[in-house]
Amino acid sequence: MASVIFFSPVKPVWLHNLDDAKDIAKKEHKLILLNFSGSDWCIPCIKMHDDVFNAPAFSNYAADNLVLVNVDFPRSSKNKLSKPQQAINDKLATQYNPDGAFPYTILLDADGSKLKVWDGYYKDGPNDFIDEIKVILIK
Repeated sequence: MASVIFFSPVKPVWLHNLDDAKDIAKKEHKLILLNFSGSDWCIPCIKMHDDVFNAPAFSNYAADNLVLVNVDFPRSSKNKLSKPQQAINDKLATQYNPDGAFPYTILLDADGSKLKVWDGYYKDGPNDFIDEIKVILIK
């Protein structure tokens, strides 16, 4: 009888602090994907997470190659961030997203330097998104 192997995608783990992400990226020799979103009001942000970041291809790729950081700016009072988290997010927005674009995604090296920016919803799907990251890795 042949055995069946079920492929189980990895659920993406999103951090909420860039300093922690830098430490991990340095130790594990990974890049950082910094995503600015409005998780409870920004339809393109929600679609980006659903269509790209939660896709099995991206999740599995990210687990081996990226440290993910979500900088969320929810509007609903039930999703309100803690004051310390809001301060962290505000500082990151000032540094990396001063125009307040949503969704806004940045590929960073382990030191926090920008390598690539995606401004808005990425319509070409997870595989093309991964390919764009791979181009940066081979440079």
